[in-house]
Amino acid sequence: MKSFVVGFHQEDNVDSMQIQKLNEADFEKATEGGTRHLFDLDTNIGFFVFFDAEDADGDVSHLIIQYEEGNDDPSACYSFQMKDYYEFMALYLNDLEFNEEVSEEEDEAYGPVHHLAHLLYHIVEEGQSLEV
Repeated sequence: MKSFVVGFHQEDNVDSMQIQKLNEADFEKATEGGTRHLFDLDTNIGFFVFFDAEDADGDVSHLIIQYEEGNDDPSACYSFQMKDYYEFMALYLNDLEFNEEVSEEEDEAYGPVHHLAHLLYHIVEEGQSLEV
C-alpha cells in the first residue's frame, strides 16, 4: 500500500486528500470480513465501483476500484478517509436530486456527478505513477 496526497484546483472547493493505493494483497486483507457495494460511476476515464469493506479485525475501509475500458481486471484500488469518501457520496446523491430538477435542454449542465468525475480524474492522474 502506498500513500499519496492529491491537491485539487482552488475552484474545486475540495481540500487535499491523503489516499492509499492498494495492491492485491492489501485489497484481500481489507476485504476479508466482507464488502458492501454502494454505487458505481461510468466515466470517460474508467468505470469506478464505490464500496466499503471490513477486514478480519472489523476495521472498515472506504474503497474505490477503477476498471479501464475493455479490461475485466481492475487497474487500481484506492482507499480513502471517511470524510473524503463522504464527499464523493454526497456528490453522487446530490446528482440524483439535480437530475430530477434539470429539464431536457439543460441535460448537459455541469452537475455534481461531473464534479465527482473531475475529482476522480485528479486522483487517477496522481496515483498512476505509483507502483504497488
